[in-house]
Amino acid sequence: MTREGYGQAYQRGFNLTVRFLISRGVPRDMARDIAQAAWAKGWERLSQLRNESMVITWVNAIAMNVHRSVLRSEPAYQALPELYTRAEINLAAIDLARILKFCCPRDRALLELQMQGETAEEIARKQGVTETAIRIRLLRARRAARSRVERKAVQTCKPNETKRNAA
Repeated sequence: MTREGYGQAYQRGFNLTVRFLISRGVPRDMARDIAQAAWAKGWERLSQLRNESMVITWVNAIAMNVHRSVLRSEPAYQALPELYTRAEINLAAIDLARILKFCCPRDRALLELQMQGETAEEIARKQGVTETAIRIRLLRARRAARSRVERKAVQTCKPNETKRNAA
């Protein structure tokens, strides 16, 4: 086979070699590099080609050998497993504790009862008031807590803004 004929075979067969490698499980980006190396190696050893009609098959065999040599030469890296500790931090509980700190004692007690699973009816019975009164108190307690948390967030953000504006 002439070098010109090999060049034409390269143009016809390069993508076929890439697809061949991908079909054998080689990652796409690696397959292009290996195919390029195989066609270059075939160019260097063109005198060893016995049958010109089998050039693509011949280069594909070279490509598989190149791939195997790459696999052998690369150190065997093994992904380390993620280490998880048993002590998981419950961020929701931390946030809740902070929010409850902002509440007045009466609101805090009411919200804690609700979080413990008591219904408005049960709380009302214990406190000797109507269920509607408890629902209104809970609504006001939630609103007050939200308002205090938002105010606190604005206060903590303002010093950072003044530092940025000063710079």
